[in-house]
Amino acid sequence: MLDIILIEGIRFHGFHGLTKMERQIGVRYSVDVEMAADLTAAAASDRVSETIDYRKVHQLVVEIGRRESYHLIETLSAHLVEEILRRFPVERVRVLVRKETPVLDGIVDSVGVQVERTRAEAAATAGNHPRRNRGERA
Repeated sequence: MLDIILIEGIRFHGFHGLTKMERQIGVRYSVDVEMAADLTAAAASDRVSETIDYRKVHQLVVEIGRRESYHLIETLSAHLVEEILRRFPVERVRVLVRKETPVLDGIVDSVGVQVERTRAEAAATAGNHPRRNRGERA
């Protein structure tokens, strides 16, 4: 049986998007992460070494969100899922990336993309997205 670890509302200023303003000035992003894993050993031992340390997941999300730059939040979401599955002992990950105050004609709180993958699905599609550090051009 798989249990769930949730981390909601990870915020950072990032440089993802199609417009020049989004890629140069940036906007605020909010990320929710849901990870499925067997937490039986952690519950029995009460030791962080037996679970997924959500501080490290938070750090990874912020690091990728600030360092890299994608045209699409679909790509950012998929990259986050892939990296979480690669670095942590989880069976399934769901990531919701919201771009707050997106560049649209009208008032919108956010736009978002949710990506979910199992470990098996991620292995089959690993590396199928471009990786760009800030400042690189498409």
